[in-house]
Amino acid sequence: MKKKGIIVAAFFAVILLASTAAISSNRGPSKQTDAEKTTVTGTPEDNFPDAQRAKFCETGDAKSSEYVTEFKIPTKCTQPLSVVTDGDGMVWFSQTNTGKVAKFDPQSKQFTEFNNPQWPQKGRSMFWGMTYANGDIWYTDDAYNSIWKFSTSDKQYQRVSYPSKEDSLPHHIKVRNDIVIVNDFYGSKISFFDLGNEKQNGTYTDIPSPIPGSFTSSFDFDSQGYIWYTNWILKKGGALVKFDYNKFSHFTVSETNSTLSQLSKAFDLPPTLGTPIGLSVDSNDNVWMADTSSSSFFKFDPQSEKFTRYVTSDVRPAVYGNVTGLIKVPASGPYWTQINNGKLIFNEQLANAIGVMDIGTESLVEYNVPSKNPNWSDCNEKQDCGYSQVFGFTSDGGKIWFTEWVENNIGMIDTTKPLPFDLQLSQTAVSLAKGQSAEIQMQLTSNTNTAASLLQQSTSQFADVTVQIQNAQVDLTQSSPQTIPVSIHASDFALPGTYKVLLSARTPDVTVSQFVTVTITE
Repeated sequence: MKKKGIIVAAFFAVILLASTAAISSNRGPSKQTDAEKTTVTGTPEDNFPDAQRAKFCETGDAKSSEYVTEFKIPTKCTQPLSVVTDGDGMVWFSQTNTGKVAKFDPQSKQFTEFNNPQWPQKGRSMFWGMTYANGDIWYTDDAYNSIWKFSTSDKQYQRVSYPSKEDSLPHHIKVRNDIVIVNDFYGSKISFFDLGNEKQNGTYTDIPSPIPGSFTSSFDFDSQGYIWYTNWILKKGGALVKFDYNKFSHFTVSETNSTLSQLSKAFDLPPTLGTPIGLSVDSNDNVWMADTSSSSFFKFDPQSEKFTRYVTSDVRPAVYGNVTGLIKVPASGPYWTQINNGKLIFNEQLANAIGVMDIGTESLVEYNVPSKNPNWSDCNEKQDCGYSQVFGFTSDGGKIWFTEWVENNIGMIDTTKPLPFDLQLSQTAVSLAKGQSAEIQMQLTSNTNTAASLLQQSTSQFADVTVQIQNAQVDLTQSSPQTIPVSIHASDFALPGTYKVLLSARTPDVTVSQFVTVTITE
């Protein structure tokens, strides 16, 4: 476990995540210094020295905005992580710092936490993945190489051991036709656990990785029953893998790696996709992936076998602070993904926001999370700065439930509420030759009296495409729509290809955007 903790810490440090490193560094006895002084409170705060409690537990009360409502968990410093909803609308989530599953009732606004008698005293683990199936909550446990089942009816826990290896990390989890499926993040494989063999203490069959020694991120199924997942090595590229789950009907350990490999097809990831953590498949079988170390997310079309890169809006300065001036290109850090009713939903972990993109129209709405923890950003004494480590989220109808790992909150976004304005473009596709320009119109029609800042982002890496918006900010009134000219230019040395330009208008609570497809011809 110690070796694994070091590996986890090293990796997440690279992708700007210190979560598991924090857990690893607090295991085992050590000589106490003034910085490690611990005041006993009888709460989960006691797992951290006094000096670290603001960083890992919380810095203030739950907050709310026009679109986001936060709820403070009554027990201090639980560190909520993965979250799901059941068929009755109850919200279930895991707690890193207590080993418990908890429930939130949206009607009564009451929390209930369920003690796990099997959990070791002061044990902590990152429960990255969680799913609900047939009245049970299934979730992964990276510290103790386990998957767990929690019965929502009898409130009992059952631990299922995962193959014991120091380099294993059970990550995301799904249940499909009585098969529990888990990606082993460090073990370079997808594992299948047959619930029919549950009493045999776990019989697993694994899909081998086409790239030995690679990371294996989250996964999803398409409409034909194929399973899609990624294998990749940090800064060395990777592959998107399509596995024929339909032909994989006999879950026995006698299956050989060579037999399983024949059921896989791999597609090289583009070099701009460095850390594909989240993955989801939409109703047209397009595969969507989030790039956690950048501000990008990608679509893979299995028919054309082509990748398309998208970008989020600029990270708000209030999130990353940049008091020292060292942050030259702040990243939003898209992390997990989910598809719901034609919408791609993803958490922007380093932007303290959750994005919702309409796949059909390619319009994007990013909801700002009100709570911020300054101990995770370059804030120094700057007020209203930082981020709350929004990791887990789940979509339930028009609501998105999420967790704030270092603020001890769960939150809800109401996506049915009208946006402060409507954003329309005169055209969403532009074709240019090298050196040419085009002008389009951005029209903003206000639903409330407000002001909005205008922004733009592009997938162009070398100024192949540049964008100029005439106004930096616009005042909006209900009776007076505003039309703003936008100029898009292809440089004289632009490489032919297709680029995405994101045009945005932002208020303190939300950013509303529309993608423009720019094609540069020979």
